[in-house]
Amino acid sequence: MKRDIQRRQIDPRAPLLRDERWPLVLRRLYVARGIHDAEALDLRLKHLHAPDSLSGLAAAVTLLVRAIVDGQRILVVGDFDADGATGTAVAIRGLRLLGARAPSYRVPNRFVHGYGLSAELVAELGPEQPELLITVDSGINCVTGVAAARARGIKVLVTDHHLPGPIRPEADAIVNPNQFGDDFPSKALAGVGVMFYLLIATRAALRGQSWFGSDRPEPDFGTLLDLVALGTVADLVPLDRNNRALVRAGLARMQAGQANAGIQALITASGRDPKRITAVDLGFALGPRINAAGRLEDMALGIECLLCDDPERAKAFAERLSSINSERQDVQAEMVEQAVAMLSGLEAAPEQLPKAVCLFDPDWHQGVVGLVASKIKERLHRPVLAFAPDAQNDALLKGSARSVAGVHLRDLLADLDARHPGLIQRFGGHAMAAGLTVARADFDRFRHELRLHADRAIAPNLLGAIIETDGPLVPSELVLETALAIQQGGPFGQGFPEPLFDGEFDILDASIMAGKHLNLQLQDPRTQRRYRAVWFSGYTGQLPHGRWHLVYQPTADEWRGETRFRLLIRHAQPTQ
Repeated sequence: MKRDIQRRQIDPRAPLLRDERWPLVLRRLYVARGIHDAEALDLRLKHLHAPDSLSGLAAAVTLLVRAIVDGQRILVVGDFDADGATGTAVAIRGLRLLGARAPSYRVPNRFVHGYGLSAELVAELGPEQPELLITVDSGINCVTGVAAARARGIKVLVTDHHLPGPIRPEADAIVNPNQFGDDFPSKALAGVGVMFYLLIATRAALRGQSWFGSDRPEPDFGTLLDLVALGTVADLVPLDRNNRALVRAGLARMQAGQANAGIQALITASGRDPKRITAVDLGFALGPRINAAGRLEDMALGIECLLCDDPERAKAFAERLSSINSERQDVQAEMVEQAVAMLSGLEAAPEQLPKAVCLFDPDWHQGVVGLVASKIKERLHRPVLAFAPDAQNDALLKGSARSVAGVHLRDLLADLDARHPGLIQRFGGHAMAAGLTVARADFDRFRHELRLHADRAIAPNLLGAIIETDGPLVPSELVLETALAIQQGGPFGQGFPEPLFDGEFDILDASIMAGKHLNLQLQDPRTQRRYRAVWFSGYTGQLPHGRWHLVYQPTADEWRGETRFRLLIRHAQPTQ
């Protein structure tokens, strides 16, 4: 699909542009992302926001300190995505370091319990039930699950970052930067970040009670930052300054070979070099391997990998997760192909495309519909909702939705729910992603009402196929040093986008790799200099030639011990 390539604007008056401590290309990138002075680039952990302004934190710390000091049974209930898995691992590792007595965890099975702390999961706890239950990356909308736990005499501490619904759960304490009235400066904390903050505050309280000593040393929670970084990037929360500091610190541990055995094994299994690991690798290589367990099997496998300290066992876990991820990729590819076939007629007449696309196939896998929605969203540049039959109740459909910038998914669903009570049985999520349940018998009506509501609520200008770039690189910047500077200048990710550049190049030669990728030799018409390039999934049946407008990233390519410069093509369209 042809895209409108737009270049990010920079403020030429930004003081950072005159600060020569960074290469000019990095200064331009930072200014284009809203950083105008050097202070905002100081990502040392001492500049993290203090926990104090998290509402509910004092009550949560009191609960947790009492549970630790009294040796209470503590159960952590996680979630079945990478944020929930890393958050659970942070909770268990952190509680052990604080001296808690044998903390344990449960993670809901996507196909049995549904999302978060449910009454069904509580009913399975058995006679050795916990005295304190802590949710991670969920709970703020688990009203019935919290009530079921408290009815059994279990105290409940909710840690979450999702937007709250209209009814607040009656938990003993809630820590969530996005609950009403919370003054915490960063609303972008992932679930793993919220748990990390709770542990920091609990350590301070225990220190004040002289809990630590020669027989119980005060823990260094820096050892948890690799997990915090992975969960933060994988959950696609915006990388504001606070999150960038957490991610950079976690990456530094990985690059120094100090990551826990599970993460080191995942890095190896994904074919990445730990010394050069980036936030992009966390999002596209490690995160999907963890997520695959929750999509197709049981997230406990991913959590056990992250809790493992034995390198050989960790290697076995990572290899199993890689195998599941390969299976997930095959299932996803087939489902995406089916979704594209459903839309073939509409794509030929884009004016007939709904502003929010709703897809369903009775044979689709419930755990993969979110990835289908994401792929079709990228293709059509509009909100997409994909549904599969509920694995436990064939009368219900489980949906996953993905959105584009400017269209707040959860608000869109909340408005539709208010207009048509009962049409959506359950929903929750963020601006860019959401999950929901509808009755199979109501699906056609839901799709119809969603289309009508989206037509009213979504401005047409939000649906344009746009690629934002950082403009062209001048010839002197098309060098290895630029690629290395960008690699070291991150972390980049959600809300702090990876650098993309664009310009016109002549394609002198093209060859096919693995049936679908392209090796290219390019020539810059400005200088006649030639460059190696790779275009993944770029082969569509005909080899490109002539002059093309390319969107690209400069990369450092390792080959037989040598670091070489090449361009990674992210989008391409002929100039004529």
